[in-house]
Amino acid sequence: MQNYFNYFTEIEEHFQKRRGSILLLSTLDWALIETWKDAGIPLEAALRGIDAAFDRYEQRPSKPKKVNSLAYCAQEVLAAAEDMKEATVGVAKEGGDDATGDRSAKTRGFKPSEIAAYFIGNAEKLERTMLPEGSGVRPQEVARETAKLLREQAESIRAKTTDATSSKSTFRLEDLERRLTVMEEKLFAVLLAATPDQEVFTVRAQADRELAPYRSKMTAPQIDQLQKQYIHKRLLEKHGLPRLSLFYMT
Repeated sequence: MQNYFNYFTEIEEHFQKRRGSILLLSTLDWALIETWKDAGIPLEAALRGIDAAFDRYEQRPSKPKKVNSLAYCAQEVLAAAEDMKEATVGVAKEGGDDATGDRSAKTRGFKPSEIAAYFIGNAEKLERTMLPEGSGVRPQEVARETAKLLREQAESIRAKTTDATSSKSTFRLEDLERRLTVMEEKLFAVLLAATPDQEVFTVRAQADRELAPYRSKMTAPQIDQLQKQYIHKRLLEKHGLPRLSLFYMT
């Protein structure tokens, strides 16, 4: 991935550039980007797919409407990702660790101090939040436990960077990202369980309405994943909960 740091913003800016005017991305658009990120689609593939979708759109003899959602580009993005995957078959075996994506924080441009500060900032947000309680479900406790784990991770990173013997050492961002994914999925699961069914139904109905024009461009599994991400994002936003992934570092 060319720019792990700016995956979301680079896709947003490229989409706006090709569209020819500024359009704030919707919750559905951000959820779609997240499904691409979770699927391991490289930034380059996403940008190529957006270009291909707009190139095809611009060749149409009539254009009654502007492209108003990233979902219009979904098929082309997936096709670009498949093309890149096929083009690199065998490279991983020939290239060793660098080709397998086993990259350290140093090679990705992250500073350990920035990551530690990001973890502490999210821990503070989790400690301040007030979450609903459900029958046998306690999101508040999970939020506090997640905050504790983030502080421990931050302390571990700081300890490694201050260790005199660690000047040449690095740590794997992939491992950190997996831990953050587990934390966030656990938090979301209990939050979803504590949310009234009617509220979840309303959010899902909103997702369905926004997805309706683009269903023909996606497979059923892709639609299911996008609906899940949409609900996930809306619930976290409602309760002021931070995203934990390193992709959200700013």
